Amino acid sequence: MNEEIENLLHREGLELASIKKRSLAFFIDEMLLSFLLIIAMSDSFTNAKTVEEIIILTNNFMFEYLVMKIVYQTFFVMQYGATLGKIAMKIRVIEIATLQNPSFICSFNRAIFRVISEMFFYLGFLWGMMDPARQTWHDKTAKTLVINV
Repeated sequence: MNEEIENLLHREGLELASIKKRSLAFFIDEMLLSFLLIIAMSDSFTNAKTVEEIIILTNNFMFEYLVMKIVYQTFFVMQYGATLGKIAMKIRVIEIATLQNPSFICSFNRAIFRVISEMFFYLGFLWGMMDPARQTWHDKTAKTLVINV
């Protein structure tokens, strides 16, 4: 782990969130957003007559879904330091420089790179599992850490 980060965590009495907690928070957030998308598209789904029509509908709403994920991540991380999944798991995101909730720019950057990481077979998340500071690509670009509350 970066010595500066290690010293910061020790000095402030902070503990990095475990991979398990982060994974469960991710699962909660994904289920919540998927559920919201299904509700928003329920009329369209009920009118679809075949599986192919449902697949086409889902593909047509992919851009809107990505925007929804970015807005969700940006707002909650900026406002509360955590998404609903992270709140449930008692973890939060902090900006390394300030030890506070990330700013709008930082939260937006983190949300964008989170989606990009998902698009590249979740490699950014895999990176975080092997990184000593547990920083995913979106944490590295935004200069954030995920800690226990």
